[in-house]
Amino acid sequence: MVKTISKQSQIHCQSEYGTLKKVVLCEPQYMEIKEVINDVQKKYINDNIDRELAIAQHRAFEQTLRNAGVEVIKLRPSKDHPEQVFTRDIGFSLGSRLFISEMANPIRRGEEKVLAQWMNKHDMSYKKLSAHPIEGGDVIIDGKRVFIGVSHRTCKKAIEALQRELPDFKILPIPFNPKYLHLDCVFNILSSKDALIYPDAFDQKSLDILSSMYHLIEVSESEQFSMGTNVLSIGQKRVLSLPINRDVNHQMRQHGYQVLEVDFSEIIKSGGSFRCCSMPIVRQ
Repeated sequence: MVKTISKQSQIHCQSEYGTLKKVVLCEPQYMEIKEVINDVQKKYINDNIDRELAIAQHRAFEQTLRNAGVEVIKLRPSKDHPEQVFTRDIGFSLGSRLFISEMANPIRRGEEKVLAQWMNKHDMSYKKLSAHPIEGGDVIIDGKRVFIGVSHRTCKKAIEALQRELPDFKILPIPFNPKYLHLDCVFNILSSKDALIYPDAFDQKSLDILSSMYHLIEVSESEQFSMGTNVLSIGQKRVLSLPINRDVNHQMRQHGYQVLEVDFSEIIKSGGSFRCCSMPIVRQ
């Protein structure tokens, strides 16, 4: 079933690297590893999350975006949603349409309702996808091409349904090892020419498809674990990345990118970084 709110509003996302103008964030006020759902969380379950530090790092991230001219929309945190900071997963913008996700894991269900409430309050249009699970971390756009990871969080039926919704787009299902949770944890597009990739997450067929479209900058195993692939492009070849991912940052600089280093070390303990923590609504 697809629920439609018909009132039109300004939504525009044609790529992962256009100039970011408007984005949805949520402060990690109640962030917690309550139930281990990825390999990164397994390592940090005993230490868990220092919320005070996570909030400080998130605010530095937010200020970096504001300093770059990005309008920041902040959803209200809820104590019922310990992973609400990862706003990318609850929705995604493709072209001039915004889709609200159907969350696969029970611990994350309900986050999408907070986004829908905000959209309704501000009279903004969206489609609620609710027949099959699909999450925004698996959805990556580049013009008329949309790469969608086939994972434990996004199923083939949801991908097929989205293709029917978007006949003008070419949907490219990309299988990967589901232990990495979402596609954007192992693949991320930086420009029309370049992309980051952790190759061990893919079979040879998928690697051949992606390498035929982009120059692939490889991310090491250790830097994949510290979310080296999960950078956020904000346009004009500017990219937010963690300072600990030195090799990734060096490679991006070698290819002409301005790397804006922001410490996100507490937030990545739950398995997501800058892209996971941002849901673009407008890119130009």
